[in-house]
Amino acid sequence: MRKVVRGFYAVAYSVKLCKPNVICAYPITPQTEISENLAEMYANGELENCKYITAESEFEAASILVGASATGARTFTATCSQGLILMSEVLINAAGMRLPIVIVNTNRALSAPLSIWNDLQDSMLLRDSGIIQIYVEDNQEVHEMIPQAYKIAESTMFPTMICMDGFKLTHAYEPIDLLDQETVDGFLPPYEPPIKLSIDEPLTFGAYAPPHCYMEFRYKMHKDMLNAKNKIEDVFKEWGEIRRDWGGLIEFKEGKTVLVSLGSLVGTMKEVAKEMGLGYLKVRTYRPFPYDEIREALKDCDNVVVFDRAVSFGYEGVLTIDIRNALYGESPNVYSFIVGLGGRDVPKEVMEDCVSKVLSGRAERYRFEGLKDFEEVTY
Repeated sequence: MRKVVRGFYAVAYSVKLCKPNVICAYPITPQTEISENLAEMYANGELENCKYITAESEFEAASILVGASATGARTFTATCSQGLILMSEVLINAAGMRLPIVIVNTNRALSAPLSIWNDLQDSMLLRDSGIIQIYVEDNQEVHEMIPQAYKIAESTMFPTMICMDGFKLTHAYEPIDLLDQETVDGFLPPYEPPIKLSIDEPLTFGAYAPPHCYMEFRYKMHKDMLNAKNKIEDVFKEWGEIRRDWGGLIEFKEGKTVLVSLGSLVGTMKEVAKEMGLGYLKVRTYRPFPYDEIREALKDCDNVVVFDRAVSFGYEGVLTIDIRNALYGESPNVYSFIVGLGGRDVPKEVMEDCVSKVLSGRAERYRFEGLKDFEEVTY
């Protein structure tokens, strides 16, 4: 069924079709209407065998879902920005406990200064947490990614976070080919946890680990996250066979100069690449990082132009750091353009100007592109 809906609804409707057992979230702009839509569906009796719990904070919401997931429930939450950071203490525990909680993060800039608009600084701070991160380009992709995220989470036993741009996607109206229950049921079986809390077979989750064994736990977690790439690709391929092929861990079009980004900015990037005769690389799965795929795709390029919407203060763009590492020992020149922080628009003209700087030899290693004139203060 094709229907014009906002990004909020595209997420909530898809979550409903996945038949979660427990939903718990705390409202925060621009995520709020995902929670509101799910709460309305719950109140109307559209969410069978599901409990919608109203929490008093994001920390509490994540804590409730850790308990629910540990007992074998299929769970869901949504958040962003300071809310995601407030959740982070609990979510890092969820990753270590191998609980397949599905999260939608509506990417929003962090304070201070206060901003409710979009960049990727919030989710990038959790890149080392053991949470799978998948970035979507548009609302059709996020709608179809929800069932895939559940299958990925439940086959890898890692929390899985879908990152969609706040306002750019959440508030946008788009014609969406809505999924039907039969398709989702055929793809996503009922969740059967390999282990769970039970009065019949008591277990300990997140146990105390002294130095003689802690490192082995973290090594196993790291190896499983690396191995998760194969399972993620299998899920993407299976979805492509029954519904729509969105590609693998990356989407790549070759060229001597290749533009790289993730999230909704990819749509503009593709247009610029097409008009200027360039290549592009879209990163879909940011953790686990598609190191081999990116290295193979970009190794013969002359220039790699990365558009970053998150910065590692005192270094450079966050995505660029990983791209440079993947290309260690290869020949491409890698340039980082930090753009769009705090929701600032990134029109085609800005990207074209960045590319022109690279092609004319005027580009720096990294650059905050589009800064307004201001009086710089040194502390």
